[in-house]
Amino acid sequence: METLNREVLRLNTAVDDAAIRPVAQGYRATMPAYGKQRVNAFLRNLDSPRVFANQVLQVRVEDAATTLLRFVFNSTLGLAGFYDIAGSWGMSRSEADLGQTLHGWGLGDGPYLVLPLAGPSNARDAAGLLGDLAVNPLNWILPWEATAGRIATNGLVLRERNIESLDELRQGSFDYYARLRSVWQQNRDAELGRAGPMPADTAPADAEPQLLDDPEAPPP
Repeated sequence: METLNREVLRLNTAVDDAAIRPVAQGYRATMPAYGKQRVNAFLRNLDSPRVFANQVLQVRVEDAATTLLRFVFNSTLGLAGFYDIAGSWGMSRSEADLGQTLHGWGLGDGPYLVLPLAGPSNARDAAGLLGDLAVNPLNWILPWEATAGRIATNGLVLRERNIESLDELRQGSFDYYARLRSVWQQNRDAELGRAGPMPADTAPADAEPQLLDDPEAPPP
């Protein structure tokens, strides 16, 4: 798949340079930190049904119960999720996706893929992305325009978080494709539990930059 992947990456990079990165920079420059926190909290709350469904499928009963309570409290007392009331009460957020669920059920990665606009993935996780759209009941209720807007906003927030990380990858890479694949695979392995993230105080100076998918994670 490498030849096709490299062509898709080239297209993604061109679109990113022309539109996505400038919009992400504009979002960073114009949106105050307080506003970004509210947007992040709102988006995470909308994602809670998907996380809950996957935690149930993974038989993570305690995590699923916490996610459900977080969604109820944040959707009501937290003003539609703009405020993380549950988090202030000690109910910490956890993550789960269908790719992770399928991995837990024993499904292998399949070939590495670069998806149009979505970026690095693999065959299992690409199927998981589509499945997660069906798993989230909000996508059944809301019009498709709202779902598309939520996905686009999620992508904008993620891109803004990774401006420096991706710039460093591109500028410091002899082969951007190969390095991006390596960094993505390391991060995904950590998410799947095959490897733990390296503690900050032991990471070597030349450690690969981290691609952040948590909008509340500290910048690299």
